[in-house]
Amino acid sequence: MARKILQSIFIASIGLPLAFLLLLSFGRRWPYPEIFPKELSLAAWGFLDNSNMISTFFLSLGISFSVALFVTLSAFFISKHIAYSKKRNTFMVLAYIPYLLSPVVMAVIFQYYFILVQLTGTTLGVIIAQFLIAFPFGVIIYLNFWNENLKSIEELSKTLGGNAFQTFVKVLYPLSKNAILLCFFQVFLISWFEYGLTNLIGSGKIKTLTVQVFNFVNEANIFYASFACCLLVIPPMLLMYLNKRFIFFAEKSE
Repeated sequence: MARKILQSIFIASIGLPLAFLLLLSFGRRWPYPEIFPKELSLAAWGFLDNSNMISTFFLSLGISFSVALFVTLSAFFISKHIAYSKKRNTFMVLAYIPYLLSPVVMAVIFQYYFILVQLTGTTLGVIIAQFLIAFPFGVIIYLNFWNENLKSIEELSKTLGGNAFQTFVKVLYPLSKNAILLCFFQVFLISWFEYGLTNLIGSGKIKTLTVQVFNFVNEANIFYASFACCLLVIPPMLLMYLNKRFIFFAEKSE
């Protein structure tokens, strides 16, 4: 009984804010002291047809997917060398440095160099800047995966005649599949919700969905901001479902 009550509270804590957000996206007039919008309209959702919101959504999707893919692949191989290095603890400290500073502070540090190479205000510049922030996080995720037991299995595969590619495909990938998916999902979310660094390196020209949400909030357009937020939560909800299906159940079956 207590477990069902806790589950209901947990579901309500997630579902009610999302439901209210969806309600606001259909709102039109919300005078004080009304609890809910006085009028409902499709004006905000109609904005999807006659605006660049669709292109903004797919631009954000492309940036986040690119960053997540590059970080997941590069951090996988580099973290292996760090994990087995004698200076592992030193590299670990260095990996945490970007998270001791605000992303905006990191963007200010990067901005001078991005201006020199003419990457400021470009999609490529935003991808590279987000990569520099997210890469240490990917390394941190993988470091717990590499251990002496895995190293022994890999060496055994090579002793039995397997080359580097065969060892990766037949040994490392099956064992690291959950870690790879976890890294991809986590880095995707970091990139997807990134605002300060994207806004500064993008110079306001690269309007991701997160940037658009803040723009609507600054304009005091709560209904359009709610509409943009509804689009913003779609990929994270999908990733939560995939995470539960492919990682949680996979670990449970093992």
